[in-house]
Amino acid sequence: MGLMEAFFYVIPGIFVVVGVLGVVRTLGRSSEISRAWRHGRTAEARCLRSYTTTSGGGGDAAVTTTLHHVYEFTTAEGRTVRIDEANGRSTVVEGDFVTVHYLPEHPEKATARPPAQGRLAVGTGCTVAFFVVFIVFALVFMGTAHFFFSEADGFAP
Repeated sequence: MGLMEAFFYVIPGIFVVVGVLGVVRTLGRSSEISRAWRHGRTAEARCLRSYTTTSGGGGDAAVTTTLHHVYEFTTAEGRTVRIDEANGRSTVVEGDFVTVHYLPEHPEKATARPPAQGRLAVGTGCTVAFFVVFIVFALVFMGTAHFFFSEADGFAP
């Protein structure tokens, strides 16, 4: 196997690994949020700060802006916890109080999102579908490259 052929296996292989990690991370966070809504505790949290981050914008690429909020709350056990949550409600500003849902064993994974199981399921499903298409594309690319390289072996001296 030459360097060029290895390139056509390694790069798509990295894409597959990234896609699988994306699926695992998405399902894990979705599960955490769902369990916090169903079985967790609630606390009143204060918004300490809100800020935005941007990504993209290189060349003709679109710029994506993400709104973050930093919340602080005290658990039922008296522990003060500070969380940074992305994609929060734009109507929440510094100084506002919101209800957070958290699991007592992992209060640092709290969420200020109001319970919406259906919306969470749809968002998770769309994200997982994207990663699955990403993975399948990489695997098809890798399979196609393998086919062409194996066919080319008969032609090359």
